Amino acid sequence: MNQITTNVLIVGGGGAALRAAIAAKENYPEGDIVIATKGTLGKSGITANACSDRMAFHATLPSTLPNEPENWRYHANDIYEIGGHVSDKDLAEILAKNSAEAFYFLDKLGVPFRRKEDGTLDQFLTDGSIYPRALYTGPYTAQHIEEALVKKVKSMDIKILEHNMLTKIMLNNNKNSVVGALLIDKTKENEDGRGLCLVKTNNIILATGGAGAIFKINVFTPDLTGDGYALAYNIGAELTNLEFIQIGLSSVKTKLACSGSIMRSIPRIVNNQGEEFLKKYFPEDFSYDELYNTIFTKGFNWPVSVEHISSLIDVAIYKEISEGKRVFLDFSQNPKNFYFNKLTQDLRNYYFKEQSKNIGEKERQVNPLNRLREINPEIIQWFKKRRIDIEGGDKVEIAPAIQHFQGGIKIREKANTNIEGLYAAGEVSGGQHGANRPGGNALLDCQVFGKIAGEEAAKRAKNNNIITDISVKEIEKVLEEFESMIKSKGLKAGEARKEIQKIMYNAAGVVRTSEKLTNALKELNNLKKEGLQIDQRGFSFAITTNNMFVVAEMILRVCNLRKESRGPHLFFNNYSDLRPIKRKEEWDKYIVIFKKNQKMVLEKRKPVN
Repeated sequence: MNQITTNVLIVGGGGAALRAAIAAKENYPEGDIVIATKGTLGKSGITANACSDRMAFHATLPSTLPNEPENWRYHANDIYEIGGHVSDKDLAEILAKNSAEAFYFLDKLGVPFRRKEDGTLDQFLTDGSIYPRALYTGPYTAQHIEEALVKKVKSMDIKILEHNMLTKIMLNNNKNSVVGALLIDKTKENEDGRGLCLVKTNNIILATGGAGAIFKINVFTPDLTGDGYALAYNIGAELTNLEFIQIGLSSVKTKLACSGSIMRSIPRIVNNQGEEFLKKYFPEDFSYDELYNTIFTKGFNWPVSVEHISSLIDVAIYKEISEGKRVFLDFSQNPKNFYFNKLTQDLRNYYFKEQSKNIGEKERQVNPLNRLREINPEIIQWFKKRRIDIEGGDKVEIAPAIQHFQGGIKIREKANTNIEGLYAAGEVSGGQHGANRPGGNALLDCQVFGKIAGEEAAKRAKNNNIITDISVKEIEKVLEEFESMIKSKGLKAGEARKEIQKIMYNAAGVVRTSEKLTNALKELNNLKKEGLQIDQRGFSFAITTNNMFVVAEMILRVCNLRKESRGPHLFFNNYSDLRPIKRKEEWDKYIVIFKKNQKMVLEKRKPVN
């Protein structure tokens, strides 16, 4: 088995991992800093592949409204309030207070943020914000950030291990401090030794992203299987807020988030039978005018949230798909009884601010395509390049897709966990967002806590010699587990993965009930009992599928414990109910998950205020 020794090991290749690596090297220039990433740096993971209508990076700058000396406090309050009081307030303050510095760092690296004609930065309003703070480059803000960070990392003396997957975090004999990790080089997994590498280190930063790939419909890349969650849980790290998973209407073919102008053009939402079905999922006295105002607001209240009536749109589409139907956005004709002038004055004013040209009242009323041409002609061409010709009459197939994990490994103000030497940053971490987050805060989170994690890990490495108290028995135990998997005659890993994805989307998607979640846990357990067999996709694929079992169980259990609705967690008494259970003040707590005596423990706690 290969061995390396390093001061700081960073696992991941997205925005948080790269920012952590830069900060670690800047704070400990003579230290050995290693990045281990599952795929190719700059190509794999969510930051390198994400896109949306206008992808936002949320930041409070001196010029940001309300132009007060400590205007970041409004930002912090927004984070905490939209988080539904189940996040740590001090972490929200850290995010907001450091947002300007995070932006200026990226701006200096050359990320092409949009500016107005007068040269000032263009900031727009996103969901959960009282002031416009969202900066952007266009649909590819995340990718531009990734490119700039990769370029910076490659200019520094940072070792990069591509196609290397973390399979185990090693602890000292007291089981409270990091001493190393086991990696698998995926390019060598079929050779003798399985490409295993022992990394001796006392500092590990997990920046492995979310777990969208454990759901059937998601906007993630297939490699986002929640490895960080599973591996942290396995060594006793605490996780929190895993029931809060952002779900949003997205293009099935392209995975584009169908938010913003796409919804504000008021397309016809139909199933594959041509039925405009939304009305039957809303209260009987809900008028067509109210319905279309709600669709418009879906543009900036895009992710599912029980606090917004627009969540019923997601419920409706989810139920149609669950019945075996398909759902589409049709831009060729207006929905039934739609009149642009019956949108509220505030919504029309918002629409006019987005105009790239004024086509006039008559043309605006003709169809959604004309309105989309008026407020975002770029998105029409974006779809066309991907063989969806809206102008030629093509419809956009949509579905509620898993979009972002609000929770994760529980961190504190130094991006530290309850395990000494283990840090987490980005989507893999939890405690900073709560039930929801302002649009654009995910990219911000990666930069702020990525930097903090890198600084703190470097500081700890600088002040402590590398002590590797790695038990030979521990390594042998891991190798035995791997050998057992190799010999297993159970369910093929690819088949198991598909079943997990179906179970999770059905039970922990938009509509959650105790009955569905309880049955899902039984199904998952029965699936697990079958055992796992390595298939043609290899050893590492089977290991990540094993991780999916762990993460799926955590999510199902925590969803079933929180018997209320909050943010994207819509909990229903019965599947047939139109409205979910209301939010309950007694649930102003987060649920912490950890492993104790080989059992999964769920514990309700008051957040830090």
